[in-house]
Amino acid sequence: MFRLASILYSIIGTTMAGSLMVFVLVIGRDTLVPILLAAGAGALLALPVTWFVTRAMMADGTTE
Repeated sequence: MFRLASILYSIIGTTMAGSLMVFVLVIGRDTLVPILLAAGAGALLALPVTWFVTRAMMADGTTE
C-alpha cells in the first residue's frame, strides 16, 4: 500500500501544489511568501487525498 501511495502522492501532490500556486498568482499575489505558502498547503492537502484514493483503489482490488 505504501508503494502505491508514494506513486500517487508524486502525482497528486504536484498537481494540488501547482493548482494552488496558479490560483494565488491569478488573484494577484505574486510575491515569494504567498507562492510558497500555496505550494506547501497543496503538498499538505495532498496527503489525506492520497490516502483516500489509495484506500479506494485497494478496496476495488485493482492492485496487488
